Amino acid sequence: MNPQKSAGARRAFDVTFDGRTVEALPGRTIAAVLWAAGVTSWRTTRNEGRPRGVFCGIGVCFDCLVTVNGRPNQRACLLPARPGDDIRTQEGTGHED
Repeated sequence: MNPQKSAGARRAFDVTFDGRTVEALPGRTIAAVLWAAGVTSWRTTRNEGRPRGVFCGIGVCFDCLVTVNGRPNQRACLLPARPGDDIRTQEGTGHED
């Protein structure tokens, strides 16, 4: 018997971050996947362009907003990564304005 199967382990999968392939483990949030890949900032503030990433880690502060599969303003600290996700740095509001 395969010990990984008996432990319920699932295989890693790929997502992309700004076009770069990043390996993700099942069950991890997008923020955890980016941190594991060494990425700590994936958004810039609207007016001053300051870098942001995870601050609270529980979906309260909105510092971790990111664009996922073309949808801006997704909270990376709450959203589980899924195979093939296209994750992009979000600038400002994430909309054309």
